[in-house]
Amino acid sequence: MTTANIGAMPDVQNQNDLRGIAIDKVGVNELRYPITVLDPQNGKQDVAATISMSVSLPHHFKGTHMSRFIEVLNEYRGELTMRTIPALLARMRERLEADTAHIEVAFTYFLERAAPVTGARGLMDYQCKFSGQLNSVASDFVLEVTVPVASLCPCSREISDYGAHNQRGHVKLEVRNAPNTDVIWIEDLVAIAEKSASAPVYPLLKRADERFVTMQAYDNPAFVEDIARAAAAQLMSDPRLAWFRVGITNFESIHNHNAFANISWTRPA
Repeated sequence: MTTANIGAMPDVQNQNDLRGIAIDKVGVNELRYPITVLDPQNGKQDVAATISMSVSLPHHFKGTHMSRFIEVLNEYRGELTMRTIPALLARMRERLEADTAHIEVAFTYFLERAAPVTGARGLMDYQCKFSGQLNSVASDFVLEVTVPVASLCPCSREISDYGAHNQRGHVKLEVRNAPNTDVIWIEDLVAIAEKSASAPVYPLLKRADERFVTMQAYDNPAFVEDIARAAAAQLMSDPRLAWFRVGITNFESIHNHNAFANISWTRPA
């Protein structure tokens, strides 16, 4: 088949649809793709991402051009961050002739962590997500980071003759930057989450480290409510943030269920 023949092929997606029903989002998801994100310590970090890209579709268009999502993504594979996603979304709107464009980029981010006593080092993984949206009126970008932590039950410590039950949990922080402020880093959110819990979780611990972390948790008991409020208080005091949502889940060790707490907040105008 020649190039001329390809150009003469019908473009079914651009045909009219007579049902008069617009589509909120149409696109591609579960797209696995290598990307580069900014790393304040090492400059950049290469990660494998799972991406969803979509646009709104007016009622009169039969379909969108799925291949164009991949073409746009290829243009920005060198860096996907808060500073490049708005341009990528603008390019999506242009290439797909859409009013609204959306993207979600989920990836695993690694930080080298040192054990608290021996200094033994290992890589800790954090599940992260960039979510962006752009239309003719406004743009939006949300950074999400999930941080594993340890918590020790205050009630258990208070009523027990010795010991207390503890568990691992997840602190999920979603944030929007305020206009004209410095970017908040993944590392910043990790630090806030860990400071809010009974103790951090580490990739590698020797016996002296285990002793330290066990006693640290015992000295800092925290319900899910405590962790949520402690994280929220730190986020509220950060002038870089316009909005956040905190979600805490404790994977209970002596119950056959989990415990959770959520807080959302918007900076007053």
